[in-house]
Amino acid sequence: MDDVDIAQELREAELRHLLAARAYALPHGESAEECDDCGEPIPEARRQAAPGCTRCVFCQQRFERRMREGR
Repeated sequence: MDDVDIAQELREAELRHLLAARAYALPHGESAEECDDCGEPIPEARRQAAPGCTRCVFCQQRFERRMREGR
């Protein structure tokens, strides 16, 4: 095994660790029926697709945009 192989294995291990950490950080559990921000109903399709969600798609997008912008 040469240095390139070792570097590749280390990078793959790091990537697996990052993906596992990200998966752990994702919301899970029962989704809210109403959006925490606007109070509108969260569609069943969204609640099924994103377990543990607490915002409707519009409010989640707005929240993520504010987080990226540092507000």
